Amino acid sequence: MIAKASNAGHTILRRLGLFAAATLLLGSASCTTLEEGLGLSSSDLTTGYAASRSPVTFETAQAQDPQSRIGRSQHPKILAAYGGAYSDPRVERMLAGVVGKLQAASDDSERAYNITVLNSPNVNAFALPGGYVYITRGLLALANDSAEVAAVIGHEMAHVSANHGIERQQREREAEIASRVVSEVLASDQAGRMALARNRISVAQFSRQQELQADDLGIKHITRAGFDPYAASRFLAAMDAYTSFRNAFQVENPSLDFLASHPSAPQRINLARRHASEQGPVGTGSADRERYLNGIDGILFGDSASEGYVRGRKFYHPGLGIAFDVPADFVIDNTSEAVLATGPGDVAIRFDGVALSPSARLEDYIASGWVGGLDKSTIRRKQIGGLEAVSARASGGDYAFDVTVVRVGKQVYRFLTAVPTENAARVDAISNSVSSSFRMLSTAERNSLKPLRIRVVTAAGGDTVDSLSRRMVGVDRPAALFRLLNGLGASGSVQPGARYKVVAE
Repeated sequence: MIAKASNAGHTILRRLGLFAAATLLLGSASCTTLEEGLGLSSSDLTTGYAASRSPVTFETAQAQDPQSRIGRSQHPKILAAYGGAYSDPRVERMLAGVVGKLQAASDDSERAYNITVLNSPNVNAFALPGGYVYITRGLLALANDSAEVAAVIGHEMAHVSANHGIERQQREREAEIASRVVSEVLASDQAGRMALARNRISVAQFSRQQELQADDLGIKHITRAGFDPYAASRFLAAMDAYTSFRNAFQVENPSLDFLASHPSAPQRINLARRHASEQGPVGTGSADRERYLNGIDGILFGDSASEGYVRGRKFYHPGLGIAFDVPADFVIDNTSEAVLATGPGDVAIRFDGVALSPSARLEDYIASGWVGGLDKSTIRRKQIGGLEAVSARASGGDYAFDVTVVRVGKQVYRFLTAVPTENAARVDAISNSVSSSFRMLSTAERNSLKPLRIRVVTAAGGDTVDSLSRRMVGVDRPAALFRLLNGLGASGSVQPGARYKVVAE
């Protein structure tokens, strides 16, 4: 979380229906929600998985490629949105081996690729026209072998080589023109409304077709490169399990179908298995797990120091010197704009910070208009951990809100708690529980906080999922996360002598 005011924060305060959905949107293991934040059109960004880091000759090789202009212009924005590039020599060597095999087996050997690992804990992957391919370190932590990462990169290479970004750009321009004509000429006509609806569906279906085509092309590509073709379906299943893990306590909102333009996970996984079976039986190709685990041993896991750390139900920011807790059964999602937490019963909490002059009264600030539906008669001054604070109630739509602001020097930290109107009586207890836990970290606490990393361990005789997951620190539901990170499913067991990923400092 960065302590800056953002339009996103103000928008959420007014658009109450988006509040409970904020974590669902930002925690999704997909790459379909980036465009708005960067000012990109969805035609510029093609997605489905991810990628890694850059060959030295990329700029020279792409000099004559007209598509490279799009990727080159947007590359700095991608880096800014995802915390910059992640640099780790072992990761880079491992990925260089994967990309080298894919390049050698490519049907498009003249095209160069700029593969960047992004310093983000989110599981994400996407490509821009011109050969710019991105993969997050969060995705690398989730993958279990070189073949799975090859499937991700091969999928993104397929998007680029198939010119999906350019094709979709042309398709959406046509759709935009058609929509404008229909809305201007037939806006009040039932036929006009139906034409607009068909137009939107057509564009969405085209995107689904692109994803499935990229899956097929990518699986053929990794097979030619000597990798296990079934790795694609394995990793798609891991991504689906990761989404379920992240959303365990979050409310499903069918009206917020952010993945409507993509195939459903079961359909896509089944098709990927079918494509793999066309390449050969199970056991075809190499998974190259040992080399992969050597490459990611020690990779950062979760949040970086610049955005603070989530440790179970606690949030710590050593740079800002602050900390707070959320109630039991809440899931925290630390984003670049705010800390979001959701819990049972469609309860949501947002925490962020803004600069405010020390001479400004907190009562005036909370009543200055940035909170929609504020009841000014409820404004109350209070102390939180010896710090000046003010709280108030607000309402709107189907939610009741508590807003609490706490002053620390020239900074004001803001807690916004949202509870469905039918449970409005709960808002005080929940908001007080969170805001009253806000405190300043001691110097010793700040110095003791360290980032989490993936550590690769070898199972000894007698080790189990429970015994190895007890080595995990700073994570919620360690046994379930251990199974997820190691592809063990609900019933898989630990094998003596095998190597497994755990999360530790």
